[in-house]
Amino acid sequence: MKKYENFANALNNLKHIYDYEEPVGAVELTGMVGLFEICFEQAWKAIKEIMENGGYMDFKTGSPRQIIKAAYSAGLINDEEIWLAALVDRNNVAHSYNEAIAKSIINNSKQKYVKMFQDLKDEMDSNWL
Repeated sequence: MKKYENFANALNNLKHIYDYEEPVGAVELTGMVGLFEICFEQAWKAIKEIMENGGYMDFKTGSPRQIIKAAYSAGLINDEEIWLAALVDRNNVAHSYNEAIAKSIINNSKQKYVKMFQDLKDEMDSNWL
């Protein structure tokens, strides 16, 4: 599954955020925020593909919020709130020129989102692929 592979690669890339400690420059901030955004995008698209292939939903369009809620209902993800918080951060990426927003996204990625994505990958590997 191409979308799953893209997600797995994006997660491996996102884990590099642990290589950087503050203070970091604008380029590093932008890069780390970009890694989060790419991983989030690949994750929800992989969720959608896996669920469609598993017969859980039959729609060609669907917002990330709809996909997250469906994945939670199906048991693919176990913490809907953290996923919805990640969606808010993904939506805030457009404002990551603001250093405080960028640092918040990076901190959330280090504290919560890498584990969230890893939990998703582990669940996909164990029960969905």
